[in-house]
Amino acid sequence: MEEQSSAGKSLTFEQLADLREKTETIAQLLQKQLKAYLDTLRPLLAPRRLLGKYTGVKEDVSGSDRAFAQLQEQYKAVCANPFALPPELDAEPLSNIDTRLDLYPWEYTHQAQGERESKLLTITSPVRWVLTYSSEYTVSQVSQTLATREQRRSDAMRQFVVNALVVHAMLARFPGIAQLLTDLRYDIQTEKSRALGDLPLVTVRSCLPSFRPADNLMLTAVRFSGVPAFIELIDLEALSALPDPLKLRIEQILL
Repeated sequence: MEEQSSAGKSLTFEQLADLREKTETIAQLLQKQLKAYLDTLRPLLAPRRLLGKYTGVKEDVSGSDRAFAQLQEQYKAVCANPFALPPELDAEPLSNIDTRLDLYPWEYTHQAQGERESKLLTITSPVRWVLTYSSEYTVSQVSQTLATREQRRSDAMRQFVVNALVVHAMLARFPGIAQLLTDLRYDIQTEKSRALGDLPLVTVRSCLPSFRPADNLMLTAVRFSGVPAFIELIDLEALSALPDPLKLRIEQILL
């Protein structure tokens, strides 16, 4: 995944080490909190609420035939490139959806330009995740498999694609779920990754911003670690200016 990010803050190597430790602590707290919220919302995101009988349950829901037809069209539009999956979609992968929800770190690539070297880095956000149903493949594993042309498990790849499409459809059909998360200070977006073609990915972002430090500093850290990857740092200076959604809504009403 590629992305523009706030970058270039001047830090010393000592400040980098301190902020990286604090970033890890805060990121763990944010993810643990978000997972607890999602566990509570899990019944609301059950695919049977949208697709009824197509998920293997006996009960049906109004509009399930239309929802399934739309899902088939969406699948057909994204399955070929880069997944190389057949265009036909039956109900089997819908009945196989694991209704547990997983969060995968949002990753993208960045070409770091140093004074003496240039290196392509994999950047991970500590405050932003891809939301989807549990599957055999993680987002990172799918991206790696497609990039390296490793032998893929077609059924697992198809399930990953279907899971992403159903989560996207669920939030479009039931916008109140996204509004609940927004009120809890999480921003819900639909985004695409160059590695995954036109597949819509639902992302959840904390209200806390993160940033990349200067390229030279990242390249120095990468030389020490030996791994061409870097985790963005949480901007602690932004803590005092965190927006309050309720306050903002009231202020808009009173304008």
